[in-house]
Amino acid sequence: MKITSFLAGALLLAACNSDKGADVGTQGMNAAANQAADATANPTVDNPNVVGESQIPNPNAPVMAFAEQEFDFKDIAANSKVHHTFEFTNTGKSPLLIADATASCGCTTPNWTKEPIAPGAKGTLEVQFDSQGKQGLISKQVNVRANTQPSITTITIKGNVLTDATAAK
Repeated sequence: MKITSFLAGALLLAACNSDKGADVGTQGMNAAANQAADATANPTVDNPNVVGESQIPNPNAPVMAFAEQEFDFKDIAANSKVHHTFEFTNTGKSPLLIADATASCGCTTPNWTKEPIAPGAKGTLEVQFDSQGKQGLISKQVNVRANTQPSITTITIKGNVLTDATAAK
């Protein structure tokens, strides 16, 4: 009799814990659903999967059209500085303004047109590469952030940094 009472109590306790587990699972699912609904109603930069008003295509946005998005310096002398100027045209319908340009490495320095570029006008982005301490094949990217859609445009420089011994041949 004691064993039967004990088993009945254990089963009842297990059933209660099982219900609580289901309850917690349901609460978890409800919380996830609430978060998803919240994210849809309140899109933010932290939630890139939700399309908000700021991501709606603007047909009047400026467009940065580069003549080339990659430049190959070919062979670069050791311990030298080389530069290339990328040209672009604003093919959009409103003034283009570059907020900043950042390089993938400290050895690469961008300098760009600072004033707004009117529709149809041209701008430049000069990229300088310092080969000091580098050797072999290089590929460096510069991310240009502007009031375009998308807001980031990437250009690339590449080349082959010669060693002092290779350059002497």
